[in-house]
Amino acid sequence: MRRIALLFIALCLSLPALAERKQSFGDLDVHYIAFNSGFLQPDIAAANGLVRSKTQGVVNISVLKAGQPSNASVSGAVKNLLGRNYPLNFKQVKEGTAIYYLAQFPFESREVLRFTITVRASDGVAHSVDFNQEFFPDE
Repeated sequence: MRRIALLFIALCLSLPALAERKQSFGDLDVHYIAFNSGFLQPDIAAANGLVRSKTQGVVNISVLKAGQPSNASVSGAVKNLLGRNYPLNFKQVKEGTAIYYLAQFPFESREVLRFTITVRASDGVAHSVDFNQEFFPDE
């Protein structure tokens, strides 16, 4: 029993490490996550100008330079498997010392979306982050 409890605790502690989505470019780390906007609390969505919907997603990008939040210019697009392309219009959000960039996008049904994000750091160098993610409309 003790072994099972220890294994369970170890698995719980390792899950955040598995869930981390980031790409590093030297001392610049770009963290990214995309999710269904229905997961947002209504007050959080309203405070950030986001629409909660079963067919709207949110992509969140944060940029860290040497471990500290950094200003950047973030742009990108999301494409579905049929080739329909949607531009991502990011807006910067500052909360205390945290800086992150949010954009919304539509999706129609259960589908895999391809994200192409360009991050231009404060030094002017552009970096590209590409990832796929499957989305499910809320029921």
